Amino acid sequence: METKYIDYNIEDNILFVGFGKETSKSMTVLDEATLTELGSILEEATRIQHDLKAVIFHSMKKNVFLAGADITLIDSLNEESEAAEGASKGQMLYNMVEDLSVKTIACVDGPCLGGGLELALSCDEIICSDSSKTVLGLPEVKLGILPGFGGTYRLPRKVGLPTSLDMILSGKTLNSRKAKKLGLVLDSFPAENLIYAAKNILNGSKIKNKSSFSESLTSLAMDNALGKKIVFQKARESVLKLTKGQYEAPLKILDLMEKHGGKSREVYLKKEAEFFGQLCVGSQSKNLRHIFFMMEQSKKPPFKSIRPANLKNGAVLGAGTMGGGIAWLMANDGMNTLMKDLNVEALELGFKQSSSNFRQALKRRKITKDQFQKKQRLIQGQTNYDGFENVDLVIEAIIENMDIKKQVFSDMEKNVSPDCLITTNTSSLSINEMSKALEKPERFAGLHFFNPVNKMPLVEIIRHDSVSDETLAALHKWVLKTKKTPVIVGDGPGFLVNRILMPYLNEAGYLLTEGVSIKELDEACLKFGMPMGPCRLLDEIGIDVADKVAKIMFEGLGDRAKDSGQAKTMIEKNFLGKKTGKGFYLYDQKGKVQGVNPEVLEMLPSSKHMERNEIQMRVVTPMINEASYILDEKIVETPDQVDLGLIFGIGFPPFRGGLCKYADEEGLERLLSAIEGFSTTVSSERYKASPYLVNLVKNKQKFYDL
Repeated sequence: METKYIDYNIEDNILFVGFGKETSKSMTVLDEATLTELGSILEEATRIQHDLKAVIFHSMKKNVFLAGADITLIDSLNEESEAAEGASKGQMLYNMVEDLSVKTIACVDGPCLGGGLELALSCDEIICSDSSKTVLGLPEVKLGILPGFGGTYRLPRKVGLPTSLDMILSGKTLNSRKAKKLGLVLDSFPAENLIYAAKNILNGSKIKNKSSFSESLTSLAMDNALGKKIVFQKARESVLKLTKGQYEAPLKILDLMEKHGGKSREVYLKKEAEFFGQLCVGSQSKNLRHIFFMMEQSKKPPFKSIRPANLKNGAVLGAGTMGGGIAWLMANDGMNTLMKDLNVEALELGFKQSSSNFRQALKRRKITKDQFQKKQRLIQGQTNYDGFENVDLVIEAIIENMDIKKQVFSDMEKNVSPDCLITTNTSSLSINEMSKALEKPERFAGLHFFNPVNKMPLVEIIRHDSVSDETLAALHKWVLKTKKTPVIVGDGPGFLVNRILMPYLNEAGYLLTEGVSIKELDEACLKFGMPMGPCRLLDEIGIDVADKVAKIMFEGLGDRAKDSGQAKTMIEKNFLGKKTGKGFYLYDQKGKVQGVNPEVLEMLPSSKHMERNEIQMRVVTPMINEASYILDEKIVETPDQVDLGLIFGIGFPPFRGGLCKYADEEGLERLLSAIEGFSTTVSSERYKASPYLVNLVKNKQKFYDL
């Protein structure tokens, strides 16, 4: 049989099916052509199965088995019936694998995700390589859909109901060690020995996968209706707590597996396909797929003609919480890292932060004790510039004072090589102004991380008038290497994320002065989908820090950025937020919320009720308006850059697809009408409609039309 995408050969009566024969793509996915070819191969395997000893599925590419279905194929399904039919076709293929009369083995090396794992589950046995790149999982829920090729049917039969629910509802992946422990794979081997190991299994040297006593009890519990009911009840409670009921896919998965589990394969898979079709064409899945495509776009080199430099050795100026976090990021990426500050006490704070980040990874078993020690030793603390001549990248993270920063850059430039890139982590000060302190401003840029560095995925790369494309390209490549999401933005007050976050927090302050309660305000924003309410967020940022940024924003943007004055009184009383134990909320020594701060309540006017929808419109419409100004000023070029920045920078609800995507779906005409209404009833300065937004509505266009 002539094939292009899947290698197909018979040796010693064993049929070997190898994915990734076509080499132009780095990742092997199940696109339409591959699935069609697989169907033809399985039909042939079924026809000749009586002459076969076994079928072994493997990969022709190192470190890649199957990364799942092609997302563009899923995105092309516009009708519910069409999507359900697509799932049914995939199910039929995997049923053919499961129904073969001969032994079937999946040899997994590298990512085995989504439809890839569903294929492996249809085999009699799964073995995998012990490579760190081997991961197995069903991440479909992250795209707002469910595994549609039989994954929700077969995974519980492989690993039990509790484990399968945990995997499918979270979309998390397992490494080879964890997969073996949970019984998902039979065993792991060096990648080069996988086929040999599969042949040994066929020859009878099968490895027994012993389950623990507690796992045996869990399995017994799953055999009775009461045990299942309890498991599903706990899973539903966990999902609702985590998602606040705003995500459809996990609830749909629970409904499918609870109501139809135990039914025949034919009946169950028909329901799985139906549920897949319903989710696939829904707005949430479309928005989550939109985010996936935005992320893929962000990974592409910004300048195709430039070959970016490799940044191997790093340095951080400033060793506080942020500096220590950045030093951790560099060392975690394998960089030899210098961390400089004025004294030993400051350096100790930086080491404390980096060590804490590594310990969190150790606790979650992301790294071993040996890796923890090796990575931490990559960071060297010092109070001088010794060794800076060997550094490729310096990130400054000192006090937010323009004069001090400019002096530091001037001094530091004399101690680094001509090719060293120099960056600042400022969150609000002008990059253009800072660049004037350097003799070679073309190698300087902003590199704005969000706190905490080990958890926040976004990095703003900030350009200025004199920066070179080579500098931006190298920084973009390095940010991706550290597994962060880069977005290149222009210089301006607050850059991208803080510029749009400002009116959200600012308007929250005005709502408090109007009598909206802290509880109602935060709850309204949580119900909208924000990860935390504005009062809680201000406590995390620090009231004093937010006030300082607000002043800079007001200087740059004028009256529409004028704050409510709420922060002044709180700063006077040292109610700075979580760091002082008192802000809008009270905190215990571990930083856990202990309720609203009663002293702040006394400072606010008597509570007045405001409808949740009005609160949401009051805080969200200024963000949309500011995004319009940003696009007009070319701080970023496209609305997807705005959306990417806000989703990964402040946690704007992913199921809404981003701020501009949300605005398009809500209707720009309706939103502009709301802004103009608030301009009359609330504030003509803060709700002054952007000319850019007015023109979009006038021309009957959406953000994404442009």
